[in-house]
Amino acid sequence: MPVPTITLSTAKPTDAAEPPQIPEQATAPPPAAAGPVSAKNLPAAAKLGAGWKTYTDPGGAEAGFQGNETWTRRREAHQAAFEALPIGCAKQLPKDSLPVPQHALQGSYRTSRAMPATALVLRFGDADKATAYYRGYQARMSACGSDANAQLAVQSLWSEDTAAASVRRYAGAEAFVEVSVVEGATVALLAAESAAPAGEAAWAQSVVPELRAVIDSP
Repeated sequence: MPVPTITLSTAKPTDAAEPPQIPEQATAPPPAAAGPVSAKNLPAAAKLGAGWKTYTDPGGAEAGFQGNETWTRRREAHQAAFEALPIGCAKQLPKDSLPVPQHALQGSYRTSRAMPATALVLRFGDADKATAYYRGYQARMSACGSDANAQLAVQSLWSEDTAAASVRRYAGAEAFVEVSVVEGATVALLAAESAAPAGEAAWAQSVVPELRAVIDSP
């Protein structure tokens, strides 16, 4: 999904709702794992749909990172958690603080229609922190609004206590189906670009068990 513009903040580094003081630097290819979180914590491509494949993202200056010749890469945890939140909404979002994860890992896929998809796994210090981030994320997605004239519009597809799916539409750009899940001390966000995202509710439901099965494994 498009990367939001980062404005440096003097906020405490314990608040994922604020941008990090030091943004992620692309000085070297990132590791393929983030602490205990690795490719084993991401669903195999075939589990996400027929024709899905993992994708080795080459990165580059525009992408903001250097490729590491594999389909997973460690993210700076604070920045990843902040960038996952909706930005550019028509409506005012909640201002409460959110926990910062200890580890963040991103995996890249291509859908059966060769469209880009990413999975972001955020591992927190405990289940309470993961749940607090997940609820704060959901509150912001719900508050964003679906105004087509805004930089970002969010449409809910369905929602449960520990999983939900929404459509993110960027003005004049792509639309993504985004599935969010909290399991134990881990939050996962799976976003797939789609030409018809409003019709992807059933697919979004089908991948929830696949995410739950692996994201919180040690």
